Amino acid sequence: MNIKKSILLRVRIAFLVAVLFVLTVVYRLVDIQMIEGDVWREKAETYSLDYRKIKATRGSIYASGNDLLATSLPFYKLAFDPSLVDDEIFSSKLDSLSHLLSAFFRDHSSDYYQKKISEARQTKRKYLLLNNRDLNYQEKQQLESWPIFNLGRMRGGVIFNKVDKRHNPFRTLAERTIGYLHDDNVGVGIEKSFNNYLAGKNGEGLFQKVAGNNWVPVNASSDVRPVDGYDVHTTIDINLQDVAQNALLKAVSKYNAAYGTVVLMEVKTGEIKAISNLKRTRNGTYAENKNYAVAENNDPGSTFKLASMLALLEAGKVKLTDSVDTGEGAHEFSDRVMRDHKNGGYGMLSVEDVFVKSSNVGTAMLVDEHFGGNPQEYIDIIKKTGFGKPLGFQLMGEGKPYIKDTDDPTWSDVSLPWMSVGYETQLTPLQTLTFYNAVANNGKMIQPILVKSINRADQSVEVFEAKVLNKKIASDETLTDLKKMLEGVVERGTAKNIKNDFYKIAGKTGTAQKLINGRYTWQKYYASFAGYFPAKDPLYSCIVIIDSAEGYNRFGGDVAAPVFQEIADMIYAQNLEIHDAFEPNLLASEGKFPFIRAGKFDELNDLCNQLGISNHIGKEVQSEWVRSTVSNNAIIWEENHDGENLVPNVQGMTLRDAVYILENLGLKVSITGTGRVRKQSVTAGRLINQGAQIRLELG
Repeated sequence: MNIKKSILLRVRIAFLVAVLFVLTVVYRLVDIQMIEGDVWREKAETYSLDYRKIKATRGSIYASGNDLLATSLPFYKLAFDPSLVDDEIFSSKLDSLSHLLSAFFRDHSSDYYQKKISEARQTKRKYLLLNNRDLNYQEKQQLESWPIFNLGRMRGGVIFNKVDKRHNPFRTLAERTIGYLHDDNVGVGIEKSFNNYLAGKNGEGLFQKVAGNNWVPVNASSDVRPVDGYDVHTTIDINLQDVAQNALLKAVSKYNAAYGTVVLMEVKTGEIKAISNLKRTRNGTYAENKNYAVAENNDPGSTFKLASMLALLEAGKVKLTDSVDTGEGAHEFSDRVMRDHKNGGYGMLSVEDVFVKSSNVGTAMLVDEHFGGNPQEYIDIIKKTGFGKPLGFQLMGEGKPYIKDTDDPTWSDVSLPWMSVGYETQLTPLQTLTFYNAVANNGKMIQPILVKSINRADQSVEVFEAKVLNKKIASDETLTDLKKMLEGVVERGTAKNIKNDFYKIAGKTGTAQKLINGRYTWQKYYASFAGYFPAKDPLYSCIVIIDSAEGYNRFGGDVAAPVFQEIADMIYAQNLEIHDAFEPNLLASEGKFPFIRAGKFDELNDLCNQLGISNHIGKEVQSEWVRSTVSNNAIIWEENHDGENLVPNVQGMTLRDAVYILENLGLKVSITGTGRVRKQSVTAGRLINQGAQIRLELG
């Protein structure tokens, strides 16, 4: 019995000891985690070391004139290691430093910063993030002159952690084409497509984990240095990009369109000079958030009729002078009726006028008559040109083209006529433009190009050239006929509203019903205009798309063609190479004397000399501004000056010259009309009242 009691006693003691041990362990765990947790965690962090990547500086993106489109700018996070500062300096300078921090960041009082830094020093923290704001280089330099910080990293404890941020100097210009790339490698545009070049090669270095889960470098001398990224040089012309984007913005805003896109390309080289994509946002504004030009497939509508005409002409099925009776603008194909835009139809039309007037009925009847027995022949001719194949464009995400074959499960008795006018076909704007550019380029189809070279500083590492996709898409005879029809569209057809007296435009309008939930609707249209200019010797091709425009006039000729014209007009005005050569003897042969009244002497004198017109200085001319009188088929120049502080006579001057003179004299100018100055509201010779208003009437 004594033995039994002894054993039980020992068991109870052992159990009690075990319970006490467990309770002690639990207490210590709670004490470490809850009470001393912060201290121990900070100590653990202090001694954490790891080799981590040192991010390379990303390369820049440039426009064709070396204008900077995107670059990485250095920014800095301000941190502090107060343990490195000498006691005397710390005590005497902390107050001043705290006041400067408070005044600079404007987020906390100087007492707050003083307390925060003092506590960090007492607890021997080696890394204290003072503010999360990004500092630019100028601000960094400013902070480096402050008390304590001016002692540097080792004696003053100041830490500037470099952070690169992407910056687009032109902000929203070509924003979607430039694109972006997030840290998770999600991105679009050039930033994503050319990331292998732009990213560079990251380095590696030994880092120490400090308080706040931050990592700081330990020994820079042992780091593997990063290799900065290459620069990407594009074909974008920043001035033309601005013109195209503004013209598109005005159009989509005017018609409250769902989105719009425009692409401007150099005919001979395939270089894209401007590309813009604007989508209506929820608040009614427009922004670039998708590259519709490259990625968006749609039924092209009547712009596809150019391919239909190529097939008819190239197969020798028709001539431009052949005719077709379109009747009253409606024709039944199998169980469906195709209609023309014009009520009552066009009646009898030549093949040329079928295209010029964009007759759906005429086009479909011609294609059905000549290819109805063998639709695949029609399809093969078009595909042989290269139209309908992926371009292999430099940006990721090119939309897959779709031109239906006769073995397609969806092929039906109405597929051929509806394909002929741009339905049951899916193409991107860029793919359509490439086809039109080939016609402008005498049949040579070239791959559009956006990036010209990859550079390290001013040295090219890799150069890209546009590939020839098809040396000749059609015979010279066919190309001549196609060009004639494209010019006719603007001269007397569906785009005659953009005809001008200075240069010729060649192109084709397009208006396609939108495919919504598998059905075409009359409520939404995909309006387009594709073409090139000048028609005689094309320099640029361009396509404009306006999707789901609102209002009565929602067709290609109404909403898309004017955007094309605005871009072309601006290029024509700025590029003298496009202008026809001037014939010096033109005026003389017509027996007309030029209309010259007033202006700048040097300019008017040069003009007269170029025209072969006799001109002389009547009396001593002191001013650079002159007026003219005509005497025996000669011009006599007289000084156009009424004295100091007097309103000059600007009648007969160009608006540019008149505004220049008047505003330099301190007058505010308002304008009515167009042409040269016909009247001025303030009589010449009156005393000038600085800031006074003067109204010019032009005519």
